[in-house]
Amino acid sequence: MGSSAEWSRLPKGPSLKNLTDGGFGKLTDQQHAAIQDLTKAHIESFDQAVTDGLIRAVQAIPPLEFMSKNDQISLSFVEAAIYSPAVAKGSICRETKVFPAECRGRRCSYKGKLVADISWAINGVPKGIIKQSLGQVPIMVKSRLCNLHGMSPKELVKHHEEAEEMGGYFIVNGIEKVVRMLIMPRRNYPIAMSRPKWKSRGQGYTQYGVSMRCVKDDHTAINLNLHYLENGTVMLNFIYQKELFFLPLGFALKALVDFTDFQIYQELIKGREDNSFYKTCVSEMLRVVMEEGCTTRSKVLTYLGERFRVKLNLPEWYTNEQCANILLNECICIHLKSDTEKFYLLCLMSRKLFSHAKQECMEENPDSIMCQEVLTPGQLYLMFLKERMTAWLVSVKLSFDKRGSKVFARGWSTENVIKMLNMGSDVTKPFEYLLATGNLNSKTGLGMLQNSGLCVVADKLNFIRYLSHFRCVHRGAAFAKMRTTSVRKLLPESWGFLCPVHTPDGEPCGLMNHMTASCEVVAASSPTTSLPALLCSLGVTPVDGTPAQAFSDCYPVVLDGSVVGWVETDLAPAVVDAMRRFKVLRERKVPPWTEIVLVPKTGKASLYPGLFLFTTPCRMMRPVQNLALGKQEFIGTFEQLYTNVGILEEEIEAGVTTHQELFPHSMLSVVANFIPFSDHNQSPRNMYQCQMGKQTMGFPLHSFMDRSDNKLYRLQTPQSALVRPYMYDHYNLDNYPSGTNAIVAVISYTGYDMEDAMIVNKSSWERGFAHGSIYKTELVDLADKVRGEDAVVFGTKPGDPKVNDKLDADGLPRVGSVLQYGDPFYSYINLNTGQSCVHFYKSQEACVVDNIKICSNDSGSGQFKRICITTRVPRNPTIGDKFASRHGQKGILSRLWPAEDMPFTESGMTPDILFNPHGFPSRMTIGMLIESMAGKSAALHGRSHDATPFTFSEENSALDHFGELLRAGGYNYYGTERLYSGVSGRELEADIFIGVVYYQRLRHMVSDKFQVRTTGARDKVTNQPVGGRNIQGGIRFGEMERDALLAHGSSFLLHDRLFNCSDRSEAQMCVDCGSLLSPLLEKPPPCWSAMRHRKTLCTLCGKSDSINAVSVPYVFRYFVAELAAMNIKVKLEVK
Repeated sequence: MGSSAEWSRLPKGPSLKNLTDGGFGKLTDQQHAAIQDLTKAHIESFDQAVTDGLIRAVQAIPPLEFMSKNDQISLSFVEAAIYSPAVAKGSICRETKVFPAECRGRRCSYKGKLVADISWAINGVPKGIIKQSLGQVPIMVKSRLCNLHGMSPKELVKHHEEAEEMGGYFIVNGIEKVVRMLIMPRRNYPIAMSRPKWKSRGQGYTQYGVSMRCVKDDHTAINLNLHYLENGTVMLNFIYQKELFFLPLGFALKALVDFTDFQIYQELIKGREDNSFYKTCVSEMLRVVMEEGCTTRSKVLTYLGERFRVKLNLPEWYTNEQCANILLNECICIHLKSDTEKFYLLCLMSRKLFSHAKQECMEENPDSIMCQEVLTPGQLYLMFLKERMTAWLVSVKLSFDKRGSKVFARGWSTENVIKMLNMGSDVTKPFEYLLATGNLNSKTGLGMLQNSGLCVVADKLNFIRYLSHFRCVHRGAAFAKMRTTSVRKLLPESWGFLCPVHTPDGEPCGLMNHMTASCEVVAASSPTTSLPALLCSLGVTPVDGTPAQAFSDCYPVVLDGSVVGWVETDLAPAVVDAMRRFKVLRERKVPPWTEIVLVPKTGKASLYPGLFLFTTPCRMMRPVQNLALGKQEFIGTFEQLYTNVGILEEEIEAGVTTHQELFPHSMLSVVANFIPFSDHNQSPRNMYQCQMGKQTMGFPLHSFMDRSDNKLYRLQTPQSALVRPYMYDHYNLDNYPSGTNAIVAVISYTGYDMEDAMIVNKSSWERGFAHGSIYKTELVDLADKVRGEDAVVFGTKPGDPKVNDKLDADGLPRVGSVLQYGDPFYSYINLNTGQSCVHFYKSQEACVVDNIKICSNDSGSGQFKRICITTRVPRNPTIGDKFASRHGQKGILSRLWPAEDMPFTESGMTPDILFNPHGFPSRMTIGMLIESMAGKSAALHGRSHDATPFTFSEENSALDHFGELLRAGGYNYYGTERLYSGVSGRELEADIFIGVVYYQRLRHMVSDKFQVRTTGARDKVTNQPVGGRNIQGGIRFGEMERDALLAHGSSFLLHDRLFNCSDRSEAQMCVDCGSLLSPLLEKPPPCWSAMRHRKTLCTLCGKSDSINAVSVPYVFRYFVAELAAMNIKVKLEVK
């Protein structure tokens, strides 16, 4: 978290050094820091989970105690460790370490062994410790446990990875999966809420409540609510194993501490000593406990243990008090260690609840980022691991119950116990299922609102799309189905943390957000034991002391959800300043990721006042400049509300502004930072570009030969943009370019450019403008194709006519050969019988065999049975392919116009692209006009222009700047030129705006979309043509298309579409009784010959002369038969 110095080392502007220096592409000694920081949140959280987190999780798993053969057995975890991925013992291999590239190629999972030390005891006597493997768990690439950790670019390339490999994902079955970062309620902070649906929870409930998500240091979470009831009492409610439980607050308070009722009463009325209504309510809550006969703490515990025992699944020898203590430990304020702390926190929460219910403080908005944090991959991983390990213990207990009596007939020995432990359910499958499907199978629900959509595929469509997976935070699947829009709103407090531009349009709009470039997620957690003492030395009164002023003139001080004490109103700002100073200068063990929030008293109903300090992980923070100390400081989402941050120098007011932004575009995400002059565009266009930048055909990666992704797009001749923001250079995007500089003339020419179509110069196309290809990989595994046959391997039968010399002797096509439809693709042979089978290339598009990888099985003993064939399909632009500029101006290629008919300038230059001027007025993408002028001047002067947003303003206009540069190069100040018609050679009357714009080719191509059908497959039941492009289906002629033909009065065409071409069928029907079902062929007697003509008889009328053939839709006949099955007769009248 401390490496924020990189933001002060941003490049001053873009440069073309990669084109001129000659050192481009040489591997450096260290990876590029800016790119590595993109996945920092994922990798740091995982490292935290498998080191410190794993130790804590293992300690938190309670020992499992049960009876077996009249003995009390206790099993508990002592410690656990996860190892780096390595091959299994007894495998044939050159290198014992497993590397990610191999897992991708072989389509297997990248996983390491989980080994735990299990201690077992009988009747309380420890019997020893057993080392036991619990299966294999997935390992995040580039984390501490990964074999690529700490490698230099040269070593990475040697191991078939990218030089700038960022990691942050898991590999499951060869597919790269990213665990989604989800937004969760801020941990250990009580949030006041009003929920009308809470009224339905029972009689006397109101909509007021205080909710808190308590999270332990091993990331186990549980939600706790306090409800305000109409009679003034408070009900505590929590969820245990997906069940909802209610408990009056008085019981919880008395169960936690051994105080007298008067002491509890005094604590609850602090700051409210003169409010008689409140005092009555508090007395009433304590009176309820007295009426149940619970006068002392032990009586309350016994009372609670008796009630809850049935749900806790504890051994019968536990006393009721022990049961109640376990309940308090596992369900109430679980983030606090001692019961006294829990007591003080519950008192604070009930005071907040009362002020909320009496409208003395505002409710907090749970959709606001100040009340939120991020669920990091490491956190989910650890919670799931802890639950699986607990489940493993339970499965061992079940095997003891089932087989124990047989195995232990000869007595308790370590070998027998190891036998039982081996029967436990391992954790490999559940983890792979979680990451492969994104679905969570959990008994407790892990305190989360959703159990699906937790993982996404990190598709390498292009580099921009790939990196945005790691910066994405999702609000959760539960909110996508909500009818309200309040969840999706862009709130002002998200400034600097979530990008206002980079969110998709449509269904996930506002739910799927992206973090800004400088926003980080806290991963580290440090001990905060020294902070309470430090606060007290600054003037905070301890929680059990009495401050110098009345409690109503003091703020409660809360550190990570634990009440530390009280501070006087006039002393609080000084305490905050001192703490902030320690935080920035890193003194007195105050971590730099501490969040210090003083919510002031305003005299009106505002947020509940107090001094809150947070040092927990998973919060979002971002660096700003602290003006008083002249250093960078990390501020959090809650802290920002009460901090005055200026953006530009001239905005700073002395004594008011305390902080300043590091740069004006700090509110934009990484992807939004790549849009040139985005401050000159209408906002939705920037949103479109953020989406289209992720669909560009570019350079997704460098190791094409080593990858076996299902589909990869590649542009053959990408270019470095002439006009670009300096963030493009900061992230070294020249390594993964995604477009071409094109000369664009804004002119309405020929009419082929209506409605966003664009005309491309045919000779530019012939010179290779936007040429590209698609890499497709097919994995062929003979073990799946021919089950149960061991002797089947790839190969050909000598002289097989089907092979036609297109395959080599090993049954595989030659690398570099062209495959057409119907060519042999691969062939395999059975060594026992000598029979061979040839498979043919089924796609209509011709392709080139790019490379073939031969894979083995997990133990390295596999025969020649498994291969990956990568083919390359050339895809040059054709009419109907989609292009876009970097300003959300998308269009399709409508004609390849001959160069001799294109308009040309005085110097004889013809443009590459003709863009229709009608695309500008309504869309207001002025940034594109500026880019055109800037690109033209960049090409003239041989430099790259800085297009970072907010560099130009009203006073310093972009038009003047680039106009002067154009004038200096001998061109028109406004970027226009005289053009001559390519057809007649006459000068065009208007001045035409012409310049250089960076164009992107998008992945949507006509070859993947067109659909044609004459005849083909039909549905078995209805006899109508099936739908779907992949199975050569028809195109649905729907309700609205029918209306269009009706409106035209073209009845024959309608009849043809909906009847002749669909499911026309000849049916026999009886005219007399109007039945479609009764006509049947007469049954022949045995003496008839097969040639004899059989009549059709109506089984109801018994005659054959009333039967006629009619043409009806087949689905109608089916419908009549269905109705007959339901005893409904259909009678037809034929005229």
